[in-house]
Amino acid sequence: MTMPYFVIYSQDIENSLEKRMSARPAHIDRLKALNEEGRLLVAGPCPLSEVPDDTQAGFSGSVVIAAFTSLKEAKQWADADPYIEAGVYQQVEVKPYKPVLGSALENS
Repeated sequence: MTMPYFVIYSQDIENSLEKRMSARPAHIDRLKALNEEGRLLVAGPCPLSEVPDDTQAGFSGSVVIAAFTSLKEAKQWADADPYIEAGVYQQVEVKPYKPVLGSALENS
């Protein structure tokens, strides 16, 4: 049986950029591990700027869509994010997600 997907939507505190950058390597390592396990559908930040490469404007949050065995496991994974320990996120929501269409699905 295929593991179900969950969307993890995290909202940053205001002016989170410095904290985000300091915790980024550990945050990215966890995402790379999910990807290597074939469980990561997509992940990325929500920039404050419409210009894709303008990282200096900061971010409003992040989205991760990945496969976990249960909602409980997805929440535990989200709770262990280095961005939480660094104080980047003010709120994290984890919900079941059902992928239906999209180019990310065509490549999986």
